[in-house]
Amino acid sequence: MSIAVLLPALTSLLAFVFALALLDQWWERRHGYQLIWAAGMLFFGIASACEAIGAAGGWSDLLYRSWYVTGAAWTAAWLGLGTAYLLGKTRFGYMYAALVLLAGLIAFGTRNNPKYPDVGTVAILILIFALIIAIAIAVETYFQNERWPQISAFFVAAASLGALWFAFSQPLAGGVPAVDPNTGVPVGDAIPSAARVFSLVLNVPGGLSLALGALFSVYIFMPKKRVLDYSLDAGQPGDQFLFNIFLAIIAIPVNFVASLPGAIRALVTGNIHSRVPATLLIAIGAFVVSGADALSRLGSTTFYSAAKLVALVLIFVGFLISTEVFREIRIPFTHRVLRPERHEPTPATVNAATDSAP
Repeated sequence: MSIAVLLPALTSLLAFVFALALLDQWWERRHGYQLIWAAGMLFFGIASACEAIGAAGGWSDLLYRSWYVTGAAWTAAWLGLGTAYLLGKTRFGYMYAALVLLAGLIAFGTRNNPKYPDVGTVAILILIFALIIAIAIAVETYFQNERWPQISAFFVAAASLGALWFAFSQPLAGGVPAVDPNTGVPVGDAIPSAARVFSLVLNVPGGLSLALGALFSVYIFMPKKRVLDYSLDAGQPGDQFLFNIFLAIIAIPVNFVASLPGAIRALVTGNIHSRVPATLLIAIGAFVVSGADALSRLGSTTFYSAAKLVALVLIFVGFLISTEVFREIRIPFTHRVLRPERHEPTPATVNAATDSAP
């Protein structure tokens, strides 16, 4: 079996196992984000399976379109949406709103790009839609309403349907699937332009929210040293709130770096919360897979398959070492417990909403 077949086959198998583990977690605890992550991992597995099948036996029109929709368009979007639901009671909504707006601006910028012909009207409509959604998410977050993940879900579902429609309703550019001749890895160049614009809109908030949400969870659970203080409480005057928004952009990274020595000491002495290394691995994995996708869009697929497998391994290991995952050991999809629940202290500053890692 060639590397071109083996790597995506292994990735697909691991993604399906991961999806089952997440589905089992949802079956036991019934948190919405677990079910959404399971869907994202299922899409990851299907896309990787398409790559393995295409590398082994050649690419058909249906196989190629299915690979693009499930992998390039849906995977990151639904994994990122799961993170939005996990952090739905926190102020992470501001970040998600900014990412949705950024995605809309990127889509608008494709109008004059020769790689995306005839997307003018679609790009403008996407920008308007993204702007409305971003404002709605930010307003809901400001008033501390927990509905902003539901607005995010509407955005992801609508954009996912848009990507699906354009990917399957229009002919492929050149009439045949596009594959890198040097590596055999599929590329999205033959997919209709409108579908590729929708995939950009889905991937930007999806991939970055998965990575940044994991880092946000690291920041929440790690021992913290606050060098810069800020407040995002809704009760403060408007001008003060806007100042604190911009201050938070600086304060969170500064406080994160300032807290690293204490976090390292806690890790060495075994006093750190398990979700810190868990979510850190998830963040690294998310950045790796996002980087591989970005390089593929720029025309470099040399490390695409290997990077996806490495990223998935990192994310899966992060999932496994989280106490939330194995706080008790049971037979999957049953309530039969083989080992009683274990506990670890949770920092007082942790919001009860951030109660697990993917």
